[in-house]
Amino acid sequence: MKIFYTLVLITLISCSMNAQSKDAVAIRKVMDDQTIAWNKGDLETFMAGYWKSEKLKFVSGDKITYGWQQTLDNYRKTYATKALMGTLTFSELEIAVLSKDAAYVVGSWHLKREKDDPKGKFTLLWRKVAGKWLIVSDHSS
Repeated sequence: MKIFYTLVLITLISCSMNAQSKDAVAIRKVMDDQTIAWNKGDLETFMAGYWKSEKLKFVSGDKITYGWQQTLDNYRKTYATKALMGTLTFSELEIAVLSKDAAYVVGSWHLKREKDDPKGKFTLLWRKVAGKWLIVSDHSS
Protein backbone atom coordinates (compact mmCIF):
# COMPACT_ATOMS: atom_id res chain seq x y z
CA MET A 1 0.00 0.00 0.00
CA LYS A 2 2.92 2.37 0.70
CA ILE A 3 4.07 1.92 -2.88
CA PHE A 4 0.62 2.93 -4.14
CA TYR A 5 0.60 6.15 -2.07
CA THR A 6 4.15 6.92 -3.12
CA LEU A 7 3.21 6.55 -6.79
CA VAL A 8 0.13 8.75 -6.33
CA LEU A 9 2.26 11.41 -4.62
CA ILE A 10 4.89 11.30 -7.38
CA THR A 11 2.16 11.59 -10.01
CA LEU A 12 0.59 14.59 -8.26
CA ILE A 13 3.94 16.34 -7.90
CA SER A 14 4.76 15.63 -11.54
CA CYS A 15 1.41 17.03 -12.72
CA SER A 16 1.87 20.13 -10.57
CA MET A 17 5.39 20.72 -11.92
CA ASN A 18 4.15 20.24 -15.49
CA ALA A 19 1.37 22.81 -14.96
CA GLN A 20 3.87 25.23 -13.42
CA SER A 21 6.28 24.80 -16.33
CA LYS A 22 3.43 25.45 -18.81
CA ASP A 23 2.60 28.62 -16.92
CA ALA A 24 6.26 29.67 -16.90
CA VAL A 25 6.40 29.11 -20.67
CA ALA A 26 3.23 31.19 -21.10
CA ILE A 27 4.71 34.03 -19.02
CA ARG A 28 7.96 33.89 -20.99
CA LYS A 29 5.92 34.10 -24.22
CA VAL A 30 4.23 37.30 -23.01
CA MET A 31 7.67 38.76 -22.24
CA ASP A 32 9.01 37.69 -25.64
CA ASP A 33 6.00 39.35 -27.31
CA GLN A 34 6.66 42.49 -25.29
CA THR A 35 10.28 42.54 -26.43
CA ILE A 36 9.25 42.22 -30.07
CA ALA A 37 6.69 45.01 -29.70
CA TRP A 38 9.14 47.31 -27.93
CA ASN A 39 11.80 46.76 -30.55
CA LYS A 40 9.26 47.67 -33.26
CA GLY A 41 8.44 50.88 -31.38
CA ASP A 42 4.91 49.64 -30.58
CA LEU A 43 4.16 50.68 -27.01
CA GLU A 44 0.46 49.76 -27.17
CA THR A 45 1.28 46.13 -28.03
CA PHE A 46 4.06 46.13 -25.41
CA MET A 47 1.45 47.20 -22.84
CA ALA A 48 -0.78 44.23 -23.75
CA GLY A 49 1.31 42.27 -21.23
CA TYR A 50 0.06 44.51 -18.42
CA TRP A 51 -3.26 44.32 -16.58
CA LYS A 52 -5.54 46.92 -18.17
CA SER A 53 -6.78 48.25 -14.85
CA GLU A 54 -6.53 51.34 -12.69
CA LYS A 55 -5.11 48.99 -10.06
CA LEU A 56 -1.96 48.26 -12.12
CA LYS A 57 1.06 49.40 -10.09
CA PHE A 58 4.38 50.51 -11.63
CA VAL A 59 7.25 51.41 -9.29
CA SER A 60 10.39 53.09 -10.62
CA GLY A 61 12.88 55.12 -8.63
CA ASP A 62 10.96 57.03 -5.98
CA LYS A 63 7.72 57.15 -7.99
CA ILE A 64 4.67 54.87 -7.98
CA THR A 65 2.32 55.04 -10.95
CA TYR A 66 -1.17 53.58 -10.75
CA GLY A 67 -3.21 52.55 -13.77
CA TRP A 68 -2.64 51.05 -17.19
CA GLN A 69 -3.31 54.27 -19.11
CA GLN A 70 -1.03 56.39 -16.90
CA THR A 71 1.73 53.79 -17.28
CA LEU A 72 1.34 53.90 -21.07
CA ASP A 73 1.36 57.72 -21.01
CA ASN A 74 4.57 57.68 -18.96
CA TYR A 75 6.21 55.29 -21.44
CA ARG A 76 5.15 57.56 -24.31
CA LYS A 77 6.67 60.58 -22.59
CA THR A 78 9.92 58.89 -21.57
CA TYR A 79 10.41 56.94 -24.82
CA ALA A 80 8.96 59.40 -27.34
CA THR A 81 11.12 58.21 -30.24
CA LYS A 82 12.47 54.90 -31.53
CA ALA A 83 15.99 56.19 -30.76
CA LEU A 84 15.01 56.69 -27.11
CA MET A 85 13.40 53.24 -27.00
CA GLY A 86 16.48 51.50 -28.36
CA THR A 87 16.59 47.73 -28.49
CA LEU A 88 15.24 45.92 -25.43
CA THR A 89 16.49 42.63 -24.05
CA PHE A 90 15.51 40.74 -20.92
CA SER A 91 17.97 38.36 -19.24
CA GLU A 92 18.61 36.42 -16.04
CA LEU A 93 14.91 35.60 -15.77
CA GLU A 94 13.74 33.69 -12.72
CA ILE A 95 10.09 32.73 -13.13
CA ALA A 96 8.36 31.43 -10.01
CA VAL A 97 4.81 30.15 -10.35
CA LEU A 98 3.25 30.50 -6.92
CA SER A 99 -0.22 29.12 -7.64
CA LYS A 100 -2.58 28.47 -10.53
CA ASP A 101 -3.12 32.22 -10.91
CA ALA A 102 -0.08 33.96 -9.37
CA ALA A 103 3.59 34.18 -10.26
CA TYR A 104 6.52 36.51 -10.04
CA VAL A 105 9.50 37.14 -12.28
CA VAL A 106 12.84 38.65 -11.34
CA GLY A 107 15.27 39.62 -14.05
CA SER A 108 17.37 42.20 -15.83
CA TRP A 109 16.51 44.64 -18.61
CA HIS A 110 18.87 46.35 -21.03
CA LEU A 111 18.35 48.99 -23.69
CA LYS A 112 20.90 49.20 -26.47
CA ARG A 113 20.83 52.75 -27.82
CA GLU A 114 23.11 54.78 -30.05
CA LYS A 115 24.31 57.10 -27.26
CA ASP A 116 24.01 54.93 -24.13
CA ASP A 117 23.10 51.53 -22.75
CA PRO A 118 20.81 51.85 -19.72
CA LYS A 119 20.10 48.69 -17.77
CA GLY A 120 18.55 47.59 -14.54
CA LYS A 121 16.61 44.97 -12.60
CA PHE A 122 12.91 44.25 -12.22
CA THR A 123 10.44 42.27 -10.19
CA LEU A 124 7.09 41.56 -11.81
CA LEU A 125 4.01 40.23 -10.05
CA TRP A 126 1.79 38.29 -12.46
CA ARG A 127 -1.82 37.18 -12.17
CA LYS A 128 -3.84 34.98 -14.46
CA VAL A 129 -6.82 37.14 -15.44
CA ALA A 130 -9.54 35.59 -17.62
CA GLY A 131 -7.10 32.80 -18.56
CA LYS A 132 -4.29 35.18 -19.57
CA TRP A 133 -1.08 35.89 -17.64
CA LEU A 134 -0.69 39.66 -17.05
CA ILE A 135 1.68 41.87 -15.08
CA VAL A 136 -0.23 43.47 -12.19
CA SER A 137 2.75 45.08 -10.47
CA ASP A 138 6.12 46.11 -11.93
CA HIS A 139 9.06 47.32 -9.84
CA SER A 140 11.87 48.35 -12.16
CA SER A 141 15.12 50.05 -11.30
